[in-house]
Amino acid sequence: MALHFYDERAGEVAPGEDIVLTGAEAHHAASVRRVRVGEDVTVTDGRGAWVVGSCAEVSPQRVVVRVAAREDVPAATPRLVLVQALAKGGRDELAVQAATELGIDEVVPWQASRSVSRWQGPKAEKGRARWSTIVREAAKQAHRAWIAEVSPIADLAQLTARAETARMLVLDPTAPVALTAIEIDDARDLVLVVGPEGGIAPDEIDRLAAAGAERVRLGTTILRTSTAGPAALAILNAKLRRW
Repeated sequence: MALHFYDERAGEVAPGEDIVLTGAEAHHAASVRRVRVGEDVTVTDGRGAWVVGSCAEVSPQRVVVRVAAREDVPAATPRLVLVQALAKGGRDELAVQAATELGIDEVVPWQASRSVSRWQGPKAEKGRARWSTIVREAAKQAHRAWIAEVSPIADLAQLTARAETARMLVLDPTAPVALTAIEIDDARDLVLVVGPEGGIAPDEIDRLAAAGAERVRLGTTILRTSTAGPAALAILNAKLRRW
């Protein structure tokens, strides 16, 4: 399979034209992935443009890709959104990475009441930037044409507002309904809510449910916050016939 790279100008080129990778992406292509002149690669802008071409020039500062074909990949519907509670030990980042590989369309960091990790002040933008980098690299690894958006950190009030317009599924091991049992019959966003290591507080579950969210369980065991979201996404991908 051809190596895959990112350039925001991929949507602007046509067959026969060149797209030039520079900066960190050129260094990654030439020095890390070690592409060679004549090697076929793919390039995306993260917004659906998918370019196929061959390397005409390679250096750590500049990689020129001669475009052979370009396709515009439509965005998937319904959109899959992961609301991931902040967690200690990098487990939230593991969840975001795996969720991106599994096809998530948007990631929402959540400052849950039981989150040990706290994003406050400048740390909020720094954390969001780090998650955005994780998402972009995971999307490249998975050869995705669309790169998920990382939204600003959300609080409970913002989640309840979203529950009023989207279909929100709150992962709760005590829920009476299994995720495998639900039906998906409309195009509303599917929003998965995953709590921190200590779980979602009862008052948070109550407020989300009052706004229209559905409590669902994955099985009879308790998963870590790093694996619960990806496991749920695997189920949704199968239900949506994406796998």
